[in-house]
Amino acid sequence: MSHEERFKLIPSVYALFIQGEKILLLRRFNTGFEDGKYGLVAGHADGGNTMRSEMARETSEEAGVKIKLDDINLALTMHRWCGDHERIDFFFIIKKWSGEIKNMELDKCDDLSWFALNQLPENTIPYIRAAIDYYLKGEKYCEFGWDPI
Repeated sequence: MSHEERFKLIPSVYALFIQGEKILLLRRFNTGFEDGKYGLVAGHADGGNTMRSEMARETSEEAGVKIKLDDINLALTMHRWCGDHERIDFFFIIKKWSGEIKNMELDKCDDLSWFALNQLPENTIPYIRAAIDYYLKGEKYCEFGWDPI
């Protein structure tokens, strides 16, 4: 009797740092994925921790700030098709943090700046732009990259 491997999704966490009408974006650099385009403070979940714990870890590693788990609130879940695999992306709203936001990964990010929510840079990663749009519309779940039925 053979045991089939179960279907797996790759989980990632994304920080929607919002201050007033502005959002924090970072420009990817030297990563091999969407370099030169703007995205969010984010990362893969390593497992063994909650998604909020993973988000707190990523914000500390990438932006140098500490966030209490109670200040990390799920804003949007995206089920994304990436051409040869699927991902599940958790976008968390971050409105409170301690410390000063600064680029902690100069080898992977060459800009960390605030942008108007209604004027994202043209070179924003498409699924990130879509997620921000869904968030602004108050959606809690979305799908990206799938062929329409």
